[in-house]
Amino acid sequence: MSVRSAMLTAAVVGAISIGAGTAAHADSGSDKKVLLKGKTTASYFWDDSSGRAGDTGLPASGKPMQKGLAASPSWPLMTEGYVVYKGKKMPFFVGDRGPGVPSSSGVMLDLDAKTFAALTGGRFNSSTLGVDGNGGAGHIKIDYVITKWGSGPGKKNYPQPFSTGAYAVVDHNPAKPPKIVAEGDKPAAVKPAPAKAVPVAAKKADKAEEKVVESNAIGGAAAAVALAMFGGSTVGRDRIRKLVRR
Repeated sequence: MSVRSAMLTAAVVGAISIGAGTAAHADSGSDKKVLLKGKTTASYFWDDSSGRAGDTGLPASGKPMQKGLAASPSWPLMTEGYVVYKGKKMPFFVGDRGPGVPSSSGVMLDLDAKTFAALTGGRFNSSTLGVDGNGGAGHIKIDYVITKWGSGPGKKNYPQPFSTGAYAVVDHNPAKPPKIVAEGDKPAAVKPAPAKAVPVAAKKADKAEEKVVESNAIGGAAAAVALAMFGGSTVGRDRIRKLVRR
């Protein structure tokens, strides 16, 4: 593709820095730590240096085109992970750059044609380097999981369009790994605080207060009787207070 062709010279230099002895592979990463999770639209390609698909050289990493080799507009080369589409899970590693212009429209991952065919129920056509038998699907909505970041330049976070140049930035602050909650796990139940024991002294004070209240009530009743006997109009307020206090 034109974008990949334009970057071929720089990509060869970058591939040397990655290490020629590094084996290209795509691990499902199901037993590895999840570093990033997200959703995006994926397309497909197959660059075998034959020129049939518009390419003029090897993928940007220098690795030969193969199943599991994907292109990213911003992640570091040799980043590893897997994608999920309609329950199907396929591994990938970033071995090329792209897509170019489509990434500005939200197409942030270019899967190899063989992986794309496996996900969509189609078959890889070695003559056209395309995918047949999948209803003509060329773009699909996928979930992706990153399990290992590549060591070279590139944004170690959510994918950025190719036009931003994030593929050339050395990122020393990768995204914070998401917190994964195991299926079936439930938040710990909050236990109610135990009832506090009431001190014996407090109990005695409460009883003493009850007696005082009861005594005042009796005194109030006596005052009422006195008022009835002597006439409420002839008993002054001071007299009433004395009767209540007795």
